[in-house]
Amino acid sequence: MLLGKAVRLERIFNRNTGKTIVVPMDHGVSVGPIYGVIDLKDSVDKVAEGGANAVLMHKGLPRRTHRGAGRDIGLIIHLSASTSLSLHPNAKTLVGTVEDALRLGADAVSVHINLGDETEREMLKQLGEVCSTAGTWGMPVLAMMYARGPEIQDEYDVEVVKHCARVAEELGADVVKVAYTGSPETFAKVVEGCYIPVVIAGGPRMGSHLEIVQMVYDSIQAGGAGISVGRNIFQDENPAKLVRALHGVVHEGFNVEKAMELLKS
Repeated sequence: MLLGKAVRLERIFNRNTGKTIVVPMDHGVSVGPIYGVIDLKDSVDKVAEGGANAVLMHKGLPRRTHRGAGRDIGLIIHLSASTSLSLHPNAKTLVGTVEDALRLGADAVSVHINLGDETEREMLKQLGEVCSTAGTWGMPVLAMMYARGPEIQDEYDVEVVKHCARVAEELGADVVKVAYTGSPETFAKVVEGCYIPVVIAGGPRMGSHLEIVQMVYDSIQAGGAGISVGRNIFQDENPAKLVRALHGVVHEGFNVEKAMELLKS
């Protein structure tokens, strides 16, 4: 592995545990300035305080979050986008480059792919090209891989998620983000079929802290490499405290009960 890539990966993965807590904050392009990403600097500072390893955002936002006072935290630049206003919201297009991320001092880039969409071939081409360019520069690539299209019956089905993860590895990504399959037994099969680190998405807002903690705990027990959770963290009433509890699960070996005790304290 290129030294530059190895150094950057160590900025977003804990050196001792080999795992990560990423908080995506790229939602403004998709759905607008929702609660939690309006005062972005404050949100970034809170998740950094809790122990998150990195935040993920579009190229125009680091000037608001990664300058001046505040806690240091890893930076992943998201290169693909679509909006909820579109007739085809699942069709992602590239809106940034690896070189953009390098100029911003980023530690990694990310690309979003929706397998099964009518524009799948264009998105796969984008992922392949980004991985090739990133490889030249020693820039890690996080591939967000989902199954969303007219023929997809269940995007959480283990066979579907296994396929998503494997596509990312085979096209050159360094880390893959997928939907959680619902149980440690099924998620272990996803991890088994993919050599690169597999992190789970947070998905829609959950009903309780217990649901979040249990999902994260189960994914780690199944061999997952951490989490990439957005709204369930930055829209929480106390993001720093929630991240601290999840840090315990991901990096410190907390069980569910110990994490919940911290949250209730």
